[in-house]
Amino acid sequence: MGNPKAFLQIHRQEAGYRPIHDRIHDFGEVEQTLNTRERQAQASRCMDCGVPFCHWACPLGNKAPEWNDALYKGDWEMAYRLLSSTNPFPEFTGRICPALCEKACVLNRYNHEPTTNRENEAAITEMAFREGFIQSRADIPRLGMSVAVIGAGPAGLAAANDLNQKGYTVDIFDSNEAAGGLLRYGIPNFKLNKAIIDRRLRLLQEEGIIFHLGKTVRCDATFASHYDAVVVATGTPAARDLNIPGRQLKGVYFALELLAQQNRVLAGAEYTKAERITAHGKDVLVIGGGDTGSDCIGTAHRQGCKSVTQIEIMPRPAEGPEDPANPWPHFPRTLKTTSSHEEGCTRRWNINTLKFLGKDGKLTGVKVQEIDWKPNPSGGRPIMVEKGKPEIIKAEIVLLAMGFLKPAHPEYPENVFLCGDAANGASLVVRAMASGRQVSEKIHQYLSK
Repeated sequence: MGNPKAFLQIHRQEAGYRPIHDRIHDFGEVEQTLNTRERQAQASRCMDCGVPFCHWACPLGNKAPEWNDALYKGDWEMAYRLLSSTNPFPEFTGRICPALCEKACVLNRYNHEPTTNRENEAAITEMAFREGFIQSRADIPRLGMSVAVIGAGPAGLAAANDLNQKGYTVDIFDSNEAAGGLLRYGIPNFKLNKAIIDRRLRLLQEEGIIFHLGKTVRCDATFASHYDAVVVATGTPAARDLNIPGRQLKGVYFALELLAQQNRVLAGAEYTKAERITAHGKDVLVIGGGDTGSDCIGTAHRQGCKSVTQIEIMPRPAEGPEDPANPWPHFPRTLKTTSSHEEGCTRRWNINTLKFLGKDGKLTGVKVQEIDWKPNPSGGRPIMVEKGKPEIIKAEIVLLAMGFLKPAHPEYPENVFLCGDAANGASLVVRAMASGRQVSEKIHQYLSK
């Protein structure tokens, strides 16, 4: 710990976002960066706590005090070595992680100014790429055993990377035309530029991982028999639907239909006018209050929408920063305002969706009902009760962002292992990566026997 008083003398400084009037006209990353001097000053605020709750909160077990200290002292290479010892892809989490470690930071408890771990993580990794600290390993000794990974999302890539580093020959199969899974097709470019993914994929290929893209495989006994082990990391492909009258109207889409198509368009794909999903000139309604819904808002703005409304069936979260129901060092369930919300959005809570309205097969509006939640005298889920009269929200496009269903799996051969969202249901990218690393160790132990 180089400066034991820095947390008393230096306030938390975030890099912030590009100006709204500038960023809503392109899909470039919205987040800015601090200069080197400011970044090292932010790293100096880490107190190297006796009990580092950041370790405990991070699914990957990142050693934030250690690499923050190296960053503060200007040893960027050591900072990256420490960071990458637990995190295989810090350039991803440094951009899109909700920073569970920061919410558990002792400084968050002290004055709600935690160390800027996520931004520090991204800065360290970008410096490592610029300075050539990150080099592919061409001399990995091989064990003579092979592993198939089905799914090239964050969990599958993390598992494949670890297994490859251990010496297994790794084949990755993915039904999409490019690797990345949710990182590529679910997260907008304004949060994660896809060149960042491609840069890492080139390294994985140089180190010997073989990608089979555009390939749909069935993990049955025949397929599994061709490999010493198989990893199923297929995510949660089934989105939660809203089966109410009018669902078949043109203009009602799952959130990922919009997000994935827009990312493909930015990558050069072409669609006919009938195929193209666009919010241009339209009133947009987003149903669902999570991060995916927020991504839809930002995408709608960049497509040139007329207006955006976001509704959520649950009550409005507390303003924060404290959450008495989920106190420090746990992640607080408080109101979150993203860069997309800042760009303009009407947000409403306690709204139940009753019916999609349309004319000539096209969506024109949505009938909704304001509700309240009352305690259930029998315990369990609160009871929903109507409040006031139903109303109609004008909308030419509705985006369903209500989460995903946990997939059901058949019985697999004993050499097949599940990880990520395929095993646990929809969650964070950082948890998917941690699950991928954990399953790689399980496979290593299994094959070592």
